[in-house]
Amino acid sequence: MLEAAEKPAFTNTAERLDFIRAEIRKAALASGRDPASVTLVAVTKTFAAEAILPALAAGQRVFGENRVQEAKAKWPALRARFPDLELHLIGALQSNKAREAVALFDAIHTVDRAKIAAALAEEIARQGRRPRLFVEINTGGEGQKAGVLPEAADAFIGECRERYRLTIEGLMCIPPFDEPPAPHFALVQKIARRNGLAALSMGMSADFQSAIAFGATHVRVGSAIFGARR
Repeated sequence: MLEAAEKPAFTNTAERLDFIRAEIRKAALASGRDPASVTLVAVTKTFAAEAILPALAAGQRVFGENRVQEAKAKWPALRARFPDLELHLIGALQSNKAREAVALFDAIHTVDRAKIAAALAEEIARQGRRPRLFVEINTGGEGQKAGVLPEAADAFIGECRERYRLTIEGLMCIPPFDEPPAPHFALVQKIARRNGLAALSMGMSADFQSAIAFGATHVRVGSAIFGARR
């Protein structure tokens, strides 16, 4: 984790993006991993298309959004200009938004209950489009957060696979804000291993280096690239 005093001063998005890419590479190499095994998901929630264009110009192609409606308002036009981009839903999904989510996103990181699994299964069958799916784990058991409790994770993953015929690619977590993230990353890594899951969506601007040490394949970084949100 970088302390504020260690962070260089940047003047634009491209410089911040280059710095984050370099930090991902350093963290991966320090863990004995190939840097190419870590995907940077640049989180663009609340940022307008104009703020995203510099990252696209700098070669960033994987982005994350929290809300279906916000993504629907800005990403179709951007995708028309940059057809090779990937869009990931990293915020909570309501079942009544499943149709739009399957149509719009290439990956959904927040599968967390049977109702969502059923809605996604129906839309995947109807549309013939298969976004990559991650089950969200509520590692801290926080009542205000979405996600499957760790002790229920194995059963839910099994239900997604067997009852709904969903292909689950990996797991996602957001550790409690006021706790060290490492034990939470370690727990998610353990759940993934025993369920044969290769992908781990873990780590944000403040803790992605630690997440990489615990096997994160996708790190979700927003403010460290785009600056403070309004």
